[in-house]
Amino acid sequence: MNDRHFNWSLIPSFLAALEQGSLLGAARATGLSQPTLGRHISELEQQLNVVLFERTGRGLLPTQNALALAEAAQTMQTGASSFSRLASGTTASLNGVVRITASQPVACFLLPPILAHMRQVLPEVTAVLVVSNDISNLLRRDADIAVRMTRPSQTSLIAKCIGRITIKACAHNDYLQRRGTPRSVPDLIGHDLIAGDQSSEIEMGFEAQGFPAKDLRFAIRSDDLNAQWAAVRAGLGIGFMSDYLLSSETAVQAVLTQLKLPEFPVWLTVHRELQTSARIRAVYDFLASQIAQSLPG
Repeated sequence: MNDRHFNWSLIPSFLAALEQGSLLGAARATGLSQPTLGRHISELEQQLNVVLFERTGRGLLPTQNALALAEAAQTMQTGASSFSRLASGTTASLNGVVRITASQPVACFLLPPILAHMRQVLPEVTAVLVVSNDISNLLRRDADIAVRMTRPSQTSLIAKCIGRITIKACAHNDYLQRRGTPRSVPDLIGHDLIAGDQSSEIEMGFEAQGFPAKDLRFAIRSDDLNAQWAAVRAGLGIGFMSDYLLSSETAVQAVLTQLKLPEFPVWLTVHRELQTSARIRAVYDFLASQIAQSLPG
């Protein structure tokens, strides 16, 4: 292989396929089509003269060659991202784009009024909202600033805790009028619940209180948090949602307030290099202040 003619642009596709385990997942992560991802992988295998993935009915199985090359490929990707970040931080102008990544409920309910205010305060800035839970958004340069519920471990990122979110049991007034308001944990047995599909936190919490989870009844299950919130607002049952959602809907009220439910810190994360960008700095400071003010308590 001649390094002078090596196609470095194939590396992101390789890393996405390695991380996602399928062409479909890699396509979603990169924004490319599946056929394009497939061509990139094939071209890289031809350039390196090695087999990187075994194609199976369940996706892509990395070979030992792929695993051996993964660290070097990640180093290349990180170097390219660092170069881009340094270039973007050399200007003091506020005019331009800032990419902000956040989870679904944060992006759809917490951030919009804050971004509307930011549009008035920083009219030169165009916000791009990347809806995702993946912290690698920052590492891949898909976003400039991240709002996350977990603190990143990467030393190349700076994280600031700007508040806390508490989970609360809640239901729409129509549901409570129809089914009654639970007063204690055992009362949940007689109610319709709203929960995630692939998680069992509610069952585990119920059993931790000394009650059999098999007696619980679920009206609807979904791993989409927006779908869960929509189900609560429609009066389908009792859900377990972030406290800032309740403050946005007066017809939904908290129940079983004596329950000790999880509390999560809110981290605002940015690249170290992006501190040199006046635009990123302005948006970062604005979000830190406004999100903190928008969180209950």
